[in-house]
Amino acid sequence: MSGTPTLVVIGAGPRGTGVLERIAANAAELYDGLTLDIHLVDPYPPGGGRIWRQDQSPLLWMNSMAEDVTMFTDETVPLDGPVRPGPALHTWAADVREGRARVLGDPAVLEEIHGLGDQDFPSRRLQSAYLRWVYEQTLAALPPGITVHEHTGHALRVSGPRDGRQRVLIEGRAEPLVADLVVLTVGHLDAEPDAEQKELSAFAARHGLIHLPPDFTADTDLSALPAGEPVLVRGFGLAFVDLMVLLTEGRGGRHEGGVYIPSGREPVLYVGSRRGVPYHSKIGYTWQGERPPLPRHFATDRAEEILNRPGPVDFRRDLWPLVAKELGHAHYHRLFTAHPERTAIDRGDFEEKYAVAEPGSPELAALVASAVPDPVDRLDLDALDRPLDGVRHASYDSLQEGLRAHITADLDRRHDPRHSPDLAVFLGLLSVYGQLTRFGDIGEQWHGFFSHLASGPPGPRLRQLLALSRAGVVRFAGAGMTVEPDEAAGVFRARSTTVPGASLEARALVEARLPDPSLRRTRSPLLTGLYEDGAAGTGTGLLSVDPADGRVLYRDGDPHPRRFALGPYTTARSSGAFTRPRTGGPAFRQNDATARTALAFLRDLSCRDRLTV
Repeated sequence: MSGTPTLVVIGAGPRGTGVLERIAANAAELYDGLTLDIHLVDPYPPGGGRIWRQDQSPLLWMNSMAEDVTMFTDETVPLDGPVRPGPALHTWAADVREGRARVLGDPAVLEEIHGLGDQDFPSRRLQSAYLRWVYEQTLAALPPGITVHEHTGHALRVSGPRDGRQRVLIEGRAEPLVADLVVLTVGHLDAEPDAEQKELSAFAARHGLIHLPPDFTADTDLSALPAGEPVLVRGFGLAFVDLMVLLTEGRGGRHEGGVYIPSGREPVLYVGSRRGVPYHSKIGYTWQGERPPLPRHFATDRAEEILNRPGPVDFRRDLWPLVAKELGHAHYHRLFTAHPERTAIDRGDFEEKYAVAEPGSPELAALVASAVPDPVDRLDLDALDRPLDGVRHASYDSLQEGLRAHITADLDRRHDPRHSPDLAVFLGLLSVYGQLTRFGDIGEQWHGFFSHLASGPPGPRLRQLLALSRAGVVRFAGAGMTVEPDEAAGVFRARSTTVPGASLEARALVEARLPDPSLRRTRSPLLTGLYEDGAAGTGTGLLSVDPADGRVLYRDGDPHPRRFALGPYTTARSSGAFTRPRTGGPAFRQNDATARTALAFLRDLSCRDRLTV
């Protein structure tokens, strides 16, 4: 059967939009003058998708400054296709104010745009408007022969042979879409509860308690949490920040001059986690001066050398030493170039010795001690990652003041350019992430470490947390937090290693974290069907894909020539569908590789008779 080649993209959020942008960018080279039908499938509006949809609370912010968000490539992104620059969020907002760009939607969003500063933290609704604009610009950039058709609904199943056309079943549509290629960009996944969560839910049902399992906080019904009652919260990352905001300002409270004025409708949140502290604050200043040359110690050649070794790659043994070496390089390069008065030896001499020193070795420690007199200026990754290790408090009351001091110190440091090596380490983290996407499933240790250091909340959110703590609305529970059902008392009971021998009890428990991106427990029939059809999954439940172009790998070891997948549920996880300008954007590189592979396949297909359906 002959006709127009067809591509189905499942997921219309920023990742799906990014793939479309790369198709538009590469079409002139790889698909000039040919026709193509692209079907975009998502129950949510294109551009923002589910996470960034405009229909959510205006209280919810991005955790990045406006100047640190872009959907466009630049010369720092290593890609084979053309660079197509475009405005970052703050520049786009300025264009809207000056009438050079149009935005449709809620008047409140337009009002926010007019008041937005480069270093402000926009609402997610404003980001939704930016992403919608990017999507519309992408459609306009497609050549005349490429047409996009939007379908509102959940994709339920992909079927079809490897050497033939695929069928995509969509909720509410009688006939499947028939496609030559399918690209999955479905983002974060809902999941069935694991054994522990099932046990806790069953306990809650028996005793009339409240248990909210891992979920997207913006989608969770929080109305069941009663005012004035204690609520155990397990998780201290960004999901907790959303929870904190929705249960305080979202219930009528307000912040005035660093003081929280309660509405009386708030519960009391007892929050803890494995680390027992919130993620590090976003850095509150911009880069000035010379950037560290990255990558230096963990470049592509080192990654290739490790990948070519026999046997499996172990993150801690094979990769962590290079990660630590690269982050240290970024840190000390900045210290020597921007703050040389705080160093004690010649920079060239230090760099020469640093290059040959083994990570974690006594020689490296001695070198750093001789070169950097003040321990405050030395990079201690373990202390950054687990600041409460070994810290003990005699009571929960004592812990409150200790945690407030920790958060205050973190805020002070992350907003003080005298500590600009911290920002260099952030750039090092982004560089390292770009290399680690080549290794597939490396476990959760790296992703947790990265999020704790690089994906923390805005400084103003942590100042609000301090105010809520002083007001008694938030209470800190400590590190190594565990929660167990107490059958005799009919309550949830929490303990932590930070306050040994003590416990907290409550009739409500909230798991403040996203569901794990696991094929084993996903509620997505689309992903479940792929797995049942032979797609390979890793030990932690990620979908295996070819790191070169995102093609789905199958358990026979071969990639499926007509199915691609990108996103956090795959082994090619990246740090986000959009990123800070001029930081290499691993997701942009992946989008480009997938788009180029897809266009080359479809071009060849269009030049011969179509395969029989």
